[in-house]
Amino acid sequence: MDNKTVLILGSSSDIGVQTARIFLEKQWKVIGHYNKSKKKIADLQKKYGAQIKLFKLDLSNPKKISIFAKQKLVPIKKIDSFISLTGYIKSTDFDHINYKSFLNHINVNYYSNLIFIKHIYKKMIYNKWGRILLSSSIGTSFGGGEKTFLYSLSKFNNEFIPKIFRNKYAKYILYNVLKIGVTNTKIHHKISNKNLKKRIKLIPTKRMATTEEVSNKIFSLASEENTLIHGQIINISGGE
Repeated sequence: MDNKTVLILGSSSDIGVQTARIFLEKQWKVIGHYNKSKKKIADLQKKYGAQIKLFKLDLSNPKKISIFAKQKLVPIKKIDSFISLTGYIKSTDFDHINYKSFLNHINVNYYSNLIFIKHIYKKMIYNKWGRILLSSSIGTSFGGGEKTFLYSLSKFNNEFIPKIFRNKYAKYILYNVLKIGVTNTKIHHKISNKNLKKRIKLIPTKRMATTEEVSNKIFSLASEENTLIHGQIINISGGE
């Protein structure tokens, strides 16, 4: 059996680690990205050995992204699924937004996806099979949070699915976006001045999603389980 390969940007995040775990359990090969810390994802590497490979890359640096893509992605013959779970977020209120912070959010949460997809999608067409899943935030529906406007803005860009993927390449590549609601992860507990209890009360189901719930949905959309869903922006939230 020729195991399929998934490349996950942001694999060291809470959702990323759980997503990688599910793919590994399903006998997929995983290429996982991290930037600063690989502790949690490295634990999976200890367990699954050569089935998972990790790479470090600062996605805020466009030059480094392009160099990595040309040197490391081009030689890889087969990448069956591409998932982006990047989540750069710097708590800043609207009045203190600056150009550098804007670029960092855009580069990490959006531009990096374009570069990776540009170097991956032709492999999918050649192999006549592929899945692309980008992540957005439920916050894009509400104009972002008071201090997370740039995060929501940058994730909103992922909801723009290029026409060539909607139509021309749909025969081989199923391309979707998962709009993720409030999830029980470090990122939500970390954001300053974010009243989680108040936020949760606004959710109809009155609770956060779990990483397992989100990761299971990711697998269903970015693996062979998805045989039809394409060109969709799918919410996974408690009714927001």
